[in-house]
Amino acid sequence: MNDLADHARRLRSLPPSCGPVRLIAVDGHAGSGKSTFTGQLATALGGAPVLHLDDLATHDELFAWTDRLRDQVLDPLSRGEPARYAPYDWTARRFGPHRTLEPAPVLLVEGVGAGRAAVRPFLAGVLWMEGASATSWARGRLRDGPALSGFWDGWTVAERRHFADDPSYPFADVVIRRMPTGYAWLKGPRVTAGTSRIITESEG
Repeated sequence: MNDLADHARRLRSLPPSCGPVRLIAVDGHAGSGKSTFTGQLATALGGAPVLHLDDLATHDELFAWTDRLRDQVLDPLSRGEPARYAPYDWTARRFGPHRTLEPAPVLLVEGVGAGRAAVRPFLAGVLWMEGASATSWARGRLRDGPALSGFWDGWTVAERRHFADDPSYPFADVVIRRMPTGYAWLKGPRVTAGTSRIITESEG
C-alpha cells in the first residue's frame, strides 16, 4: 500500500522511545532515496521534524558522530527537552549556527547508519530504504556529479566498512520499496523474527 497517511497513523500510535518522542530511523545506502522518502513521510506526519545525519557527520568523521548525536539530540529529547545541534557545513568545512529540535510526538532521523547499535535503544522503529549498495551509490554519484567523485570514492569504502561492523538492516522493522507511485512498506527482518513493534499492512 502506498498511502503514507495510514502508515503515519501507525507510527504515531507506537510507544514513545526517547522521552516523549517516537524516534523513527530511516536508514539505507547512500543514494537510495532516503531524503526524498523522509520528506514525504514527514509531511504525512503533519510536518514532523527531521534530523539529517549529514548535519552531524564531517569530512573527517563520516560515521564517528554518535557522541554528538547523543549529547546534542538524544539525551535532551530523552529528558523531554529541546535538542540543540550545530549542523556541519560541508562547503565551509565547519559547524554552523545551532538549530533546535522540539520533542515532537514523532521525529525522523534520516541517514546512513541511523539504525546503528548506538542509536537503537532510543528508537521506536527502523525503516530501511531498499536498494543494493552499488545501485544506490551509482545514483548518488549521478546526482552529485563528477566534482564529488573523489568524495564518493572515499565514502563507499567507509560505508562498506561501517555496515560490515555495525549493520542496520537485520534490525529493520520495515523495508521501504520505491514504486511507480508512492512506496510499498514490506516486512523487515525484525518482523520475521517476531520482535518488531511496527505492523505492516500485510500483517493485519
